[in-house]
Amino acid sequence: MIYTTSLQDITEHMLEGFFTDWENAPTPATHLHLLERSYKVVVAIDEEKNEVVGFITAISDGLLSASISFLEVLPDYRGQGIGKDLLKEMLEELDHLYMIDVVGDETVKQFCEELGFEPSIGMVKRNLAFQSGKED
Repeated sequence: MIYTTSLQDITEHMLEGFFTDWENAPTPATHLHLLERSYKVVVAIDEEKNEVVGFITAISDGLLSASISFLEVLPDYRGQGIGKDLLKEMLEELDHLYMIDVVGDETVKQFCEELGFEPSIGMVKRNLAFQSGKED
């Protein structure tokens, strides 16, 4: 497994299979655009298949705070520590900041806590009409 912050050789066809549980999933083209617009990104690449099998993104002011917006691993690669490794890599990228927030599913709670995150009260609002990221 290769972990990289570079999107130089990442193409849309390498991003198939993500957002499987989403009602209005972003296309691979939109996914690539999302990665390109993020403050920081780390992707996990299966060298043998030359495909992205996991990714993590962060948005930030670049001075004090960052929020980890997405952390996803393809279903066939889950349970192998890739998500935790992606989070570790991202924390290294963001180690100059005062605060790093993660809002995620219950599945990421344990390894977030193992990496020093503490539970906090958070609120979210979702607009499912724009879940796919389509710019109409």
